[in-house]
Amino acid sequence: MVTGLSHVAIVVPDLAAAARKLADLYGLAVGRPEVNEGEGVRLAYVELGNAKIELIEPSRPGTAVAKFLERNPRGGIHHFCLSVDDVVAAEQRFTTRGARFAGDGTPRLSVHGQRIGFIHPQDFLGALVEIEEHRSVE
Repeated sequence: MVTGLSHVAIVVPDLAAAARKLADLYGLAVGRPEVNEGEGVRLAYVELGNAKIELIEPSRPGTAVAKFLERNPRGGIHHFCLSVDDVVAAEQRFTTRGARFAGDGTPRLSVHGQRIGFIHPQDFLGALVEIEEHRSVE
């Protein structure tokens, strides 16, 4: 069901400035920015081979990421993401075991069109956890 770690997401107040800092200080290459209109964020990834760092900034007020940045003006770790074979099956399995998911059950999509869901932090040791569908190609 869980197949690996996809990424760790860091909310930043300025995506371009964060990308420059990671490049200048650590030599990390940050990919081109993308927008997920549904989630209200701009984001870019640092590819690390077996996982990624996702830099995210709000693209509009009132979103979960905008609210996070209001509480944490310098930014910080927002969530980590686990890869799963099938988001719907994972949500059903985890829900029957007592996990709660954010939202109203409406399917959510990542910027790349993969199905995603968010497990409530109280149900994962205090951490917000995203699950993201990564189906293997056969």
